[in-house]
Amino acid sequence: MPARIVEDGEISLNGVLYPIVGRVQPALTSVYPEKIVIGDVSSDSQPHASVVNWHNWQGGLGLERQTERQAPTRAWWSTCQLRFDSHLLLPPLATQTAASGVTGSFTVGAIGELADEIYAAFGTAVRKYNNVTDSWGTTLVTLTAVATDAINFTLGGVTYLAFAHTDGYTYTSDGVAWTADTKDTKFMVFWDTRLWGLDNTGQLWRSTAIGVETNDSVIPLPSSMVNGMLAARNAAGNIIIYVMTRLGPYAHDATNSKFEVAEPALPSHPDNGRGLVRWRDSVYISAGLAVYAVINGSNSAIVTVIGPDLDFGLPTSQQGVIVELVGSHNDLLALVDGTTPAAEVDMFDSGGLGSHVAAVVNVDTGYSEILGWNTKGWETKWLAAASTAAATAALVSAAYSTYRLWWAHNQRVYWLSLPTGIVNPDQVTSFAFAASAEHITPWLTVDAKDVDALALALHVECQRMTANETAVVDYGLDYATTYTALGTITANGLTTYLFPNSTTPSGTAFRSIRFRVTLARGSVNTNSPDVVSMTFVYRKKLKPRWGATFVINAAGEWKGLTARQLQNELITAAESNVLVEFTFHDDTTAGDPRNYYVDILLPGGSEAGGRDFTGLVSVNVSEP
Repeated sequence: MPARIVEDGEISLNGVLYPIVGRVQPALTSVYPEKIVIGDVSSDSQPHASVVNWHNWQGGLGLERQTERQAPTRAWWSTCQLRFDSHLLLPPLATQTAASGVTGSFTVGAIGELADEIYAAFGTAVRKYNNVTDSWGTTLVTLTAVATDAINFTLGGVTYLAFAHTDGYTYTSDGVAWTADTKDTKFMVFWDTRLWGLDNTGQLWRSTAIGVETNDSVIPLPSSMVNGMLAARNAAGNIIIYVMTRLGPYAHDATNSKFEVAEPALPSHPDNGRGLVRWRDSVYISAGLAVYAVINGSNSAIVTVIGPDLDFGLPTSQQGVIVELVGSHNDLLALVDGTTPAAEVDMFDSGGLGSHVAAVVNVDTGYSEILGWNTKGWETKWLAAASTAAATAALVSAAYSTYRLWWAHNQRVYWLSLPTGIVNPDQVTSFAFAASAEHITPWLTVDAKDVDALALALHVECQRMTANETAVVDYGLDYATTYTALGTITANGLTTYLFPNSTTPSGTAFRSIRFRVTLARGSVNTNSPDVVSMTFVYRKKLKPRWGATFVINAAGEWKGLTARQLQNELITAAESNVLVEFTFHDDTTAGDPRNYYVDILLPGGSEAGGRDFTGLVSVNVSEP
């Protein structure tokens, strides 16, 4: 039963009653020490609150949760531009070209370029884009199957465009006359002044004259294992042909006409190499949403994992499979197909490569998108409006004297203007922006989990704001999927939101908190709202811990104990490894709220000495 005190001038400590001199001085001991600031102050210098300031988002997407000690340079999800310090902008404007005019259900299998013009294979119908009238014209040639690749190359002094379609390839030098070659071809590459093709069985062929092919070597794998082909440097620094398969890369030995297993060693994956490109100093290989950056060196390969699946990956609705990797001046661009195909996975048993069965892996339906990586982080360049349509082909081109990314989605072709240099949004006024975007911060949690966190204020600094260029600010609490609105910003400068509101700014308790900013513009596409920074102010409060100071009067006998016995009991309590009970009230009717289990400090006192154990002892006690 908890101890009770019914007399004035008495306390109970570890079950022993002690007389005291004066009063007990209780105090709240669970307080942080004062901040010490030397030199210039920072945003986190205020003594009674903590501050997180978001202004640089260049770390990119994919961080769902962060603690207060992590640098605030990441987003969980965003369709905003994240490339510029102190600028959160609408994404670039994507233009959907006119419908092709091809009817029925089909896939845009490949996009190619010839003579500064864009061609696309809508199912089996190849058409050319008219950049002036925004139309695709009539069918120039009908392929015998859906296109699987497109290549622009110069052979024998003539420049060609060719579409591969598994059971052959069809080529032209002028866009008018087309020739169908029946040599089975799934992927094509131009290397060593020759055209090379690879069919679905892994058979490689070469050609020094258009339309004349010679079989080379065969990849020692079953059919349907090849996902891509390119020319890139080997460990000796020479350009050779690499073929990506579900089991990893194979290198072609042109001298001996054979394939060999190559680095890096990748685990089996149905989508190994569907995205495959040589960009800057590396070869980039996708596998689902993973991306491997590979630099070949002497007898070794440097492999770095850089895909958008790192950290916390992407939200479920934005997940998918990278189907194209293309390089641009500023970014490595990934075309992500967010639909739900049944992916066939080859699982080999102990019988070897010739014995395998197929399994179906279901992929969650998501929204197709284009992601860009500039070696610092990933950002969203474009997000599809529908979640059931496939993204299938991409090409970076300077056709029509305009540097653009072209891609296919939902049987339509789109394009997006790409900068050829670093664009400063403060200096460029002709950039076209999309109509809207959203930006979601990671869930912010305080480092110490036993601390009560209280949201006090959010300061949002904006520019370029008008009645049409707006930013809607919301917040979410404790991992909930819902949001609470703070307000809509239409004016430049600093906007401050108090929690829970400006009428009663008592604060909002949270275990975790995140913010969402939704940007929108009016009808002028060269305008964009611009969020310069977001500064979140919050207080951290330790769980209540109580302590007290009092002076024990060991002047003589008390409740059957001599002064010496009182001193010995006090020493025993102070040396106890476990907490001891302390109270100085009789609060039976109050449900025992004033009994504490404490540590004991004996900061000082006085004793007579010799055989006289009387004295005064100043005692501090505190809940840990």
